[in-house]
Amino acid sequence: MIETASAASPAAAPSLKARALAFYLPQYFPIEENDQWWGPGFTEWTNAARARRLFPGHLQPTLPGDLGFYDLRVPETRQAQADLARSYGVEAFVYWHYWFGGGDRILDRPFREVLESGEPDLGFALAWANQTWTGIWHAAADRVLKEQTYPGPADDRAHFDAILPAFRDERYVRVGGRPLFYVFRPEELPGPAAFVDRWQGMARDAGLEGLYLVAEASDLLGAGARYTDAAADGFDASVYMRLPARVTRASRLRMRAMRKALGGPEIWPYSDSVVDDFPRDPDVQPCIYPNWDNTPRAGRRGLVLQGSTPELFRRNVEAAVALLGDRPAEERLLWVKSWNEWAEGNHLEPDLRQGHGWLKALRAGLS
Repeated sequence: MIETASAASPAAAPSLKARALAFYLPQYFPIEENDQWWGPGFTEWTNAARARRLFPGHLQPTLPGDLGFYDLRVPETRQAQADLARSYGVEAFVYWHYWFGGGDRILDRPFREVLESGEPDLGFALAWANQTWTGIWHAAADRVLKEQTYPGPADDRAHFDAILPAFRDERYVRVGGRPLFYVFRPEELPGPAAFVDRWQGMARDAGLEGLYLVAEASDLLGAGARYTDAAADGFDASVYMRLPARVTRASRLRMRAMRKALGGPEIWPYSDSVVDDFPRDPDVQPCIYPNWDNTPRAGRRGLVLQGSTPELFRRNVEAAVALLGDRPAEERLLWVKSWNEWAEGNHLEPDLRQGHGWLKALRAGLS
């Protein structure tokens, strides 16, 4: 049985063998900045709906099922998402959180309303997406939309104080009594170890037991993790992010040649055994993907996994759960990317092609 410290997300059902945390994208409502950059009414649905087939067998567009083209300003939508997630074993949403420095925030309305209203009654955590926004997905990689800055300790204090109410909420995901906080690009911090010390100190000064700080270790196609110093810098854990693609050195060279000659996206077969190559370090936690196809954003510059099915996804869930099996119950964190990244082709939410298939596969793999 998985015990948690959250009153709203109490112990998972006895049949669940890991704590499933699903990344949650809030870009499903219009904001002034996106209107200026991409046109009136732009949301992530704009990308998803305009996707097109780029090669034979390409499954695009992928369109939403039960929940439709929702707007995250609507409380009933957020409640419906939470009800669906809970019914299939998702313990919490991990909301992408944007703080660019100097108090500059964006897309924070959905989570702010969840926090202030007390609804829905589902666990949550924050993942700091500390990365400069550019026009890379729209053929304008050199166009800086919002720059990620690190003004210094005073800004860290302002950042911490801004999200302290979330850390205090009984719904917040905890490990060992400590609120979990995820850092997307730890390697871009000006001194990751100093960041860890500062944030742990602020947490203790605020009366918390500390924070459970998690760093992302991205390894897109198995070529090597971007960040490998999590333990040395004082993070409590890192999350190994690797696309479930079947890649060899020969196939990598062949794909580069084909893409150069023919154009179009990279195309890789979906692998149901990618977890076999994950690190066995007890401080490294697994992340699993139901699928990946970011051509709705990137077009022919994108990357597509082909052949993914709920059954293959279930096998990856089972393998990741087995990897976590000998760890303390609270630390059996299974990260899922993602709840609703529709323009990256990785979502658990029902679609018109698979229905509840991805959710059923997750639940089966967890139990």
